[in-house]
Amino acid sequence: MSVFLLKRMGLAIVVALVVSLFSFFMLRAAGDPAIAMAGEGATAADIEFIRQRFGFDRPVAEQYLSWLGGALSGDFGESSYFAKPVSLLISERLPVTLGLGLAALVFSILLAVPLGMLAAVYPNSIIDRFALTLSVLGQAMPNFWFALMLIVVLAVWYPLLPASGNAEWRNFIMPTIVLGYYATPAIMRLTRSGMLEVLGADYIRTAHAKGIPARNILFKHAMRNAILPVVSIASVQFGYMLGGSIIIESIFALHGIGQLAWESISRADLPTVQAIVLVLSLIYVGLNLAADLINAWLDPRIRIA
Repeated sequence: MSVFLLKRMGLAIVVALVVSLFSFFMLRAAGDPAIAMAGEGATAADIEFIRQRFGFDRPVAEQYLSWLGGALSGDFGESSYFAKPVSLLISERLPVTLGLGLAALVFSILLAVPLGMLAAVYPNSIIDRFALTLSVLGQAMPNFWFALMLIVVLAVWYPLLPASGNAEWRNFIMPTIVLGYYATPAIMRLTRSGMLEVLGADYIRTAHAKGIPARNILFKHAMRNAILPVVSIASVQFGYMLGGSIIIESIFALHGIGQLAWESISRADLPTVQAIVLVLSLIYVGLNLAADLINAWLDPRIRIA
């Protein structure tokens, strides 16, 4: 297990470095960042001042190494719009997004996994049809439209929940449902297909022949093997939730990192955008690493693959 852990951690570090390269250079590929940050009405003196203040006049390789060294110590520079350290902005906003993403993931798993299992145990039944219909609706329905409909129904027609803000836990109910339902189809379909494959295996038929109770077969034997791909897809979906929270946080006025990204992009706040891209990418890499380790713990065969 230790060798597998070292290999995966080494691969994660390499991926993180590649991500840092892309997040740095791709934001500069569109042109001079000083011109974008200065705005349309800026003079040549203003542009030159910004170029010197943020170090854009130095060679690009030197800028990258300086930025990477600061990022490793948690220093992402200063926001050009908010006039605050970028690390402070991220530390203030990231907990909101992580909490929303985690709540949405839990909601999605609690909805998708039982439905997927029931659909596999009772194929071609009403439960199976209901699960597949729910999956198709989740894939076809835009999340921003679903969010607006929830606001109309649960905040306007029937004022049960607040429509915006993050002052209390009730503010997170509708965003959690929207983000969680977005991830439900993939998790549910994967659970269903995995359970169908496992329930048709020889060792499951042997367990039935031995008279082992169906509950034990389902939860102790079948579910352990069927859940492996679900762990991987759940980590991927959690990463998508963090990245896709930009729209949802803007709709519900949640002061998370998604809304910070939108504000920074619209105001050409390059240092903040660059840091957000890196932080979200590193979280995504960490989630994939965690999923690999969990799968290796559940299935020892993966460790020697």
